[in-house]
Amino acid sequence: MINILIGDDHRIVREGIKQVLADAPDIRVVAEAETGLGVLQQADALAGGGGLHAVLLDIALPGRDGMDVLQALRLRWPQLPVLMLSTYPEKQYAVRCIRLGAAGYLNKSADSDDMIAAVRKVAAGGRYVSAVTAEAMASALSGGTGKGGTGNAVDSLSHREHQVYRLLTAGRSVGEIGTELGLASNTVSTYRLRIFEKTGARNDVELALYAQRTARP
Repeated sequence: MINILIGDDHRIVREGIKQVLADAPDIRVVAEAETGLGVLQQADALAGGGGLHAVLLDIALPGRDGMDVLQALRLRWPQLPVLMLSTYPEKQYAVRCIRLGAAGYLNKSADSDDMIAAVRKVAAGGRYVSAVTAEAMASALSGGTGKGGTGNAVDSLSHREHQVYRLLTAGRSVGEIGTELGLASNTVSTYRLRIFEKTGARNDVELALYAQRTARP
């Protein structure tokens, strides 16, 4: 039996995932959490006794985002596979998550068969990579990123810059981002300027347009 922990802040999403996984007789959801801290607490309670075989983790979690939680899980439980589950485009986020140690990346729009196959694969020690993710990884390895180029400069952002980028393109203000990430507003503003420099955007509107453009297949 594959024991799963689901980390997602939306109850309706967690219920939907559980319904999908209920069709697989060898997969069982043993715990769920709606915050990053909750995921870590559940993992601590279950993974030590061998009662947890994989984590399905959303990127956008309140308090501590999924990529921070992913890194914490990898440090504490390096053998515990983490499958990132998100609505964010694979082209922008899958490669970054895999570089941080995720065993795979699955978009929430994926069909039920893909989700079940992904869970089984990562729980068995493999890595789940969709065709879109594989293409994004190949593009990242080929190098074409950076300001003014044809590649995606988002790949050049540091982890913290990427967190700020994600929230800026979601329409959050500097103050809101500072509160969510536990940073001073002037620190967020510094990251914002670095992001503008790396992407070539001159303001938040251009950054949002850049995010839309680079997210297209």
